[in-house]
Amino acid sequence: MQPRVTAVIVARNGAKYLPRTLAAIAAQTRRPDSVIAVDADSSDESLSIMVETAPAQIADAHGRRTFGGAIAQALQSAAPQASENEWLWLLSYDSAPDPNALRALLGAVEIAPSVAVAGPKLVRWDDPAVISNFGESLTPLGRSLGLVNDELDQAQHDVQTDTLGVAGAGMLVRRQVWSALGGFDPKLPSVDAALDFCVRARLAGHRVVAVADARVASAGGPELFGKRSVSAAAHNRIQRFAQLHRRLVYAPGFAVPLHWLTLLPLAILRSLGHLVAKRPTALAGEFAAAFAAIFDGGVVAARLNLKRNKRLSFGAVDPLRVSWAELRELRAHERSGDAPDAVFEVARPRFFNNGGAWVVLLAAVAGVISFSRFVDVQALSGGALLPLSSSVSELWTHIGYGWNDLAQQVVAADPVAVVLAVMGSLTFWNPSFSIVVLYLVALPLAALAAWLCAASISERTWAPTLAAAAWTLAPSFLISLGEGQLGAVLVHILLPWLVLTVLRAAHNWAMSAIAAILFAAIAASAPSVIPALLIALVAWIIARPKSSHRLLWIVLPAAALFAPLVMQQVARGTVWAIFADPGVPVARVASNGWQLAIGSVVPGSNGWSTLLSTLGLNDQYAPLLVALLLSPFAVLALMSLFVPGSRRAIPSLALALLGFVTAVAVTHVSVSSAGESSVVLWAGAALSLYWLGLCGAVVVAVESLERHAALPSLVALAGVIVLAAAPLWSLTSGAAPVSASNGRLLPAFVSAESTQRDGLGTLQLTVTSDSTIAVDVHRGRGSGLDEQSTIAATSTELSAAAKRSATLAGNIASRSGFDSAAELDELQIAFIVLTPKLNQDNAETHQRIIEALDGNSLLNPIGDTDQGYLWHYPGGSETTRTIGPSNIGTQLGQAILAGQALIFGLTLLLAIPTTRRRRLRAAKAESAVTVIEASE
Repeated sequence: MQPRVTAVIVARNGAKYLPRTLAAIAAQTRRPDSVIAVDADSSDESLSIMVETAPAQIADAHGRRTFGGAIAQALQSAAPQASENEWLWLLSYDSAPDPNALRALLGAVEIAPSVAVAGPKLVRWDDPAVISNFGESLTPLGRSLGLVNDELDQAQHDVQTDTLGVAGAGMLVRRQVWSALGGFDPKLPSVDAALDFCVRARLAGHRVVAVADARVASAGGPELFGKRSVSAAAHNRIQRFAQLHRRLVYAPGFAVPLHWLTLLPLAILRSLGHLVAKRPTALAGEFAAAFAAIFDGGVVAARLNLKRNKRLSFGAVDPLRVSWAELRELRAHERSGDAPDAVFEVARPRFFNNGGAWVVLLAAVAGVISFSRFVDVQALSGGALLPLSSSVSELWTHIGYGWNDLAQQVVAADPVAVVLAVMGSLTFWNPSFSIVVLYLVALPLAALAAWLCAASISERTWAPTLAAAAWTLAPSFLISLGEGQLGAVLVHILLPWLVLTVLRAAHNWAMSAIAAILFAAIAASAPSVIPALLIALVAWIIARPKSSHRLLWIVLPAAALFAPLVMQQVARGTVWAIFADPGVPVARVASNGWQLAIGSVVPGSNGWSTLLSTLGLNDQYAPLLVALLLSPFAVLALMSLFVPGSRRAIPSLALALLGFVTAVAVTHVSVSSAGESSVVLWAGAALSLYWLGLCGAVVVAVESLERHAALPSLVALAGVIVLAAAPLWSLTSGAAPVSASNGRLLPAFVSAESTQRDGLGTLQLTVTSDSTIAVDVHRGRGSGLDEQSTIAATSTELSAAAKRSATLAGNIASRSGFDSAAELDELQIAFIVLTPKLNQDNAETHQRIIEALDGNSLLNPIGDTDQGYLWHYPGGSETTRTIGPSNIGTQLGQAILAGQALIFGLTLLLAIPTTRRRRLRAAKAESAVTVIEASE
């Protein structure tokens, strides 16, 4: 008997594609015996377009928006009785068959009675020469995949016949089999629905074939049915749920509970894999699919349906599954097909051939000369610098949220504590030595970062050379080194790397993650530049809106670091204190606007006033001299606005303006104090941002000069080098505040005693004026740079513990009837240290305190030490005192550390490179170079 074919065409909002599809059905050389047009809740003209073609029947699949659900309802309502030897031809609104498609499908099933399902070769809607899908199978782990996807059709796959599955669009299926198997699984609305049906048909004893001569043009995969587009994340979620649903349905009964219990752990492990593979957008879908599978109510019905129709074991279909070797071959084929041969678009300067190595080498020589006195030291101190804690474990206990000796309460640690912990861990045998190493390599590190950043946007040799030299010898950078402003030093070194990674982050998840880590380190080191960096990042997001999901990730680790501190500062009403400089507060005179414009972060015209005075010259000419030295560099920066390609200079100059405005603003903000003196924010980091913008503009200007760039570049370079002579002289001569240290924060006697009893307290007194004494309480070997707290430095009210310490200090430093012994015992204070006098103005007060402490019968004078005069109180040496909880001693502290570790862990996984850079073929590289040379 001749087979009867019923074509079922399902449309949902497919008015754009229906005319071509309906015309293709009407043009078949072997036309269907009946056509059922099904409308699946369309909101466009799909129904009216199908009515105009006068199909045999019209079905309204109201409430059924999926392809399989609409077919099931249409057959039940429009053709409930199946004819003998009837076949169903399943078509969606975007399935346009070639004229001979149905004839080819029928020919394949007529010669093989065991075939119950035949699938066509799907080709692209807009390019029929490309195969979009031809045959489907399963990996050893049960993931579905197409055997042929997006390949040029050269008849290379036409020998393929038997396959595990075929696509649903254009599928020809025996109606008796369709009805017996119950059609498509309703829990698989799109992806894997056809493959699952084919697997069940195979297990029921039928064959499934792919027919190469039957071609059907398709506009997209099953997940696009009735949708304009589906994001990659949504596609991954749908595909993953389909895989998990099939796993629970196909698994033996005893294994189902095991699979169910592993759904969530597998989601966690796979999420880590997505991060390493740079697919963070798949994380939400991974967990959504896992939870959907956990509460999947369709598994029982699907398993009963499978059991009812199953005639063969899964071993019968294993030969049609893709083996591991075949899977590796398919993946390799996809990668080779997706990665086009690379070609040179522009010739970038090379590090070793075009001056980069020489700039870094000369910077290293300058660094060794400037800091030669630090080569054999163990730690540094002076200015805003202190040694770090003596062990790595102490460094990491000072992050997060826990007890702080300086604040004398449980507080949020400064975010920079994480940066210092990482640095100190690199030299784990002596954490403070990491700062010494940083000083020794600071200049070459800055030169390397600046040269690579400039070379990435330039084609000429002079541009990155001048930019690297100017960046390395920036006055604010050199002065920050001398003043011990470690945060500003780190910002200056890291800023070019941040720019380089942010520019590439728009198209690369690894670069986005690296940029996020750099952004967090910079923000933690100098919170005052956060507003400027956020404004620049928002501008970049506006310029690259399609990459906003990658760019927004950049702020996430920094937000995690700052969240505890921000909440605590806001809670106590000191919002501006969020931007306080981490480290030791140092009171200094701030620079004015003119001095900031020439890059001087402290008064004195970048150190030239002091140098001229030392040489016996008139220091009044220092500002004029500095302006003359900077003028060639400044002229090049301004010239960038009036040369070809000036559009590239606008972002750089905007960044310079942003940095300058920030520098001016921070010199008017004071949120902490040192004794009676207020401490304004350090403008060095903001000036680094200002200098970075100027360097970028100079690169644009030098690029525009092309072959005439040598002379202007040499003049500007000479000016920059001479300008740096004064701050370099200060660093080399030892006139700068930073000096070598033995690494001890307290006298050696205290450190030795604290080794035996780490809980011992030291009361440190510092005379800041004739009427003021600063009081600090240290535990153990002292509070290093990593334990400094902006919460303590910016506090507007004394805590109860601070008041108690101040009362004790005021009474013990003078003759009174106060019971000092009881307080010393209670606070477990074993030592009193009076730091060396800051200046001669305070000498009288300093001497009076010494006399008072020497005359106190409770104290044993130890004598003068490098850290000041020392007294020992033996009375409380046997007492014990409970110190506040550590950063893991409270649930809140544990939650903060866990959250920060999670975010940084995910970011580090994203930052791991996973793609291999392709090598250029020699012939192509040579031809590209030839083209470049010809254009020049």
